[in-house]
Amino acid sequence: MDIEKNNNYMKEDIFDKIMSLPVLNIFNPFYKKNKEILLYLFFGGLSFIVSVATYALFNVPMKMDALIANVLSWIITVMFAFLTNRVWVFASPTDNIKDFMKQMLSFYSGRIITLVIEETILLVFINMLGFGSLLVKIVAQVVVILLNYVISKLFIFK
Repeated sequence: MDIEKNNNYMKEDIFDKIMSLPVLNIFNPFYKKNKEILLYLFFGGLSFIVSVATYALFNVPMKMDALIANVLSWIITVMFAFLTNRVWVFASPTDNIKDFMKQMLSFYSGRIITLVIEETILLVFINMLGFGSLLVKIVAQVVVILLNYVISKLFIFK
């Protein structure tokens, strides 16, 4: 991590301020030691909710095919995840538009890999084996969140 990025990471953000509030400040040492993973779990949880909720909206009342509903849900969820991961989880600012675009392209490329994995899970378990759509989506999301963390940590926001 270069000095500028380290300085940006060290700036107090809204989560640091929340953790310094009375009562919560007793958890501050644990929070500081595990900040990245805790924020990833928090925003991963929010991404999970966005993904499942938008999928359910497209698939159930709109009666879209599971694979199409999943792709539309993916577009919305990845936009949300990129912004939150970039700003809060990995604190990875860029100096110019070229670096920003490179970072965004890397993020989307990693997410396309897990989209293919998720689409395969949905195809097999919903379309071919007839399992319940929302249950399969939820299980697939757990797999995807774990893979996305590894890809983001090792390749995108290093």
